[in-house]
Amino acid sequence: MPSRLLPTFAASLADAARPVDLAGRGRLTDALQWYATIPPGLSARFLDEYEVLLERLRENPWQFPAMREPMRRAGFRHFPYGLIYRIHPAEVEIVACFHGRRDPRRWQERQ
Repeated sequence: MPSRLLPTFAASLADAARPVDLAGRGRLTDALQWYATIPPGLSARFLDEYEVLLERLRENPWQFPAMREPMRRAGFRHFPYGLIYRIHPAEVEIVACFHGRRDPRRWQERQ
């Protein structure tokens, strides 16, 4: 499993213009474990796309659609996942990294 990639990812957040709360990272770990069991390199591509999505959130968190206020969803381009998040004055809080076909009540319980 590419868990060695997570510290690098977390360290890259230190330079963020807008802090990102990683409370929703639990599902990211689950997804990385899954993608590590299938074709080589897929888990690294998933993590790369996650980092790109976080950078887009840092730049402009309002660019993604609202679901139920105050929740918003930023979808991955090449994977069936999305980041469920809310915007606070000083940071973006990630509530969940969520598979698009799962029951939404699972992430809603985390609110």
